Amino acid sequence: MEISIPDSWNEYFVGLEVNKIYDDIVKKSNDNEIFPPPEQIFNAFNFFQPNDLKVIIIGQDPYHNPGEANGLSFSVNKDIRIPPSLRNIFKELKDDIGISMPKHGDLTHWATQGVLLLNNVLTVYRNLPNDNTHKIWMDVTNTLIKRISAKIPNIVFILWGNNAHKKKKYICNIELNNHLILEGGHPSPLNRNIKKNFFGKKFFSITNKYLIQNDKEPIDWELLP
Repeated sequence: MEISIPDSWNEYFVGLEVNKIYDDIVKKSNDNEIFPPPEQIFNAFNFFQPNDLKVIIIGQDPYHNPGEANGLSFSVNKDIRIPPSLRNIFKELKDDIGISMPKHGDLTHWATQGVLLLNNVLTVYRNLPNDNTHKIWMDVTNTLIKRISAKIPNIVFILWGNNAHKKKKYICNIELNNHLILEGGHPSPLNRNIKKNFFGKKFFSITNKYLIQNDKEPIDWELLP
């Protein structure tokens, strides 16, 4: 199955052999399931045009249990239990701007407002997180970040955890103050220093303040029912 890219984003994908990468991952799968399905691998790019991009939140890799991964970092469909990392994101959201804990983990509402929910690695085998086979995607995501940040100004990059922090070197025009970079620990409960490096960092209010200062509409972080 051929992986589709929204037409408006084609120029950012020039030369990136995403179908070949996916074929290689399938060949090495030993018939194990791959998440998300191919039609959702670049789902994060389906909700807005490039010029409407405001925020990039970089995750690690997709959820590895059946039915969870939907191509948006940290997001799950409404009928799926909210994962622990996302629950911690919601806790910080409530403490930061007072939004009540959502009843689901579908972050599509953020995506439709120009939030690119991009994982560092774009696929995963069932029950095999951090499998080295899928790290082939990192060249793709590194290139996308470099091209996007070079062309689109005033993006807020939210980098949670060590894997996301490593993406910082691919962000262009930092020296021109054309972007805002917010770094913190990973929201996973496995982060032993989460109270110091994630909670209380006010990622969401700082993001909206920056967007307003740069004549962009702030993000409505409250999820629809």
